[in-house]
Amino acid sequence: MPKRDPRDGLGARERQIMDAVYRLGEASVAEVLAELADPPSYSSVRTMVRSLEAKGLLRHRQEGIRYVYRPAHSRDAAKTSALKDLMRTFFAGSAAAAVEAILDPSVAKLSEDDLDRLEALIRQARDQEK
Repeated sequence: MPKRDPRDGLGARERQIMDAVYRLGEASVAEVLAELADPPSYSSVRTMVRSLEAKGLLRHRQEGIRYVYRPAHSRDAAKTSALKDLMRTFFAGSAAAAVEAILDPSVAKLSEDDLDRLEALIRQARDQEK
């Protein structure tokens, strides 16, 4: 059985914390706490940040008496992992089914520029397959 990526399956609050750290670039627990809507206690955020570090998602450096956390992976790597998890969970791993859902007008209104970009990406993908 393949080993699961630690970024898969984060809880809602963990995702909020990761989003805050990505937005800020690096942050102390207090700075993360200030970014959260309807925040839990300081100690809860500290515990979750430490858990995210144990999962390999955050790293820290010490600045005086406080720890400053930063993402362990680039935003692009995190996006790729999240997209793979989304496709696996909701679309049985099918990229075509995920794109079909995105193209549904009830999900998103795509501009002509968006559609042109998607066409170019499809052409590029076809060329890479040759």
